[in-house]
Amino acid sequence: MSLLDLPAEVLDRARRIRLIGFDIDGVMTDGGLNFSGGGELYKRCNVQDGLGLKLLMKSGITVVIITGRSSDIVARRAADLGIDLVFQGVPDKCACMKALLDERDLDWHDAAYMGDDWPDLGVLRRVGLAIAPSNVDPAVAMHVHWRTGRRGGDGAVREAAELLLIAQDRYDALLAEHL
Repeated sequence: MSLLDLPAEVLDRARRIRLIGFDIDGVMTDGGLNFSGGGELYKRCNVQDGLGLKLLMKSGITVVIITGRSSDIVARRAADLGIDLVFQGVPDKCACMKALLDERDLDWHDAAYMGDDWPDLGVLRRVGLAIAPSNVDPAVAMHVHWRTGRRGGDGAVREAAELLLIAQDRYDALLAEHL
């Protein structure tokens, strides 16, 4: 991703972000629900997305998971990544995000959210930067500021992370640590 590929309005919005929330199904995963013969749920996550989330946290951006479903898998993945703010079984994602912002003395324009489907619309319509993976529902796509080139569960979260890191001039320093 290059600055030349990003619209100026998106970069301006991304510069302000101090907190970003993510949906799980369809964003951090491909949206598929896989069950074993015994009924155990499996979800596939992308390791590049995981590094992107860690880089955001390292750069001082608060990372939050807000999902309508509840799953031990989500709690384990969040713990593996060091994400402390995990809200599962949330019927009103907008109210959840508002409470998080109020606790941190932040406004909606200081927040980003990445979602892909109707339950995410309330938050996406209010945040300063609304992001969706390329496979976003068409009705939701009309309400986002930026769509990744990649699908949920296949690097879309990493693209969103890199957008924020590039806009906030943190990308090059973080990359240099790995050279």
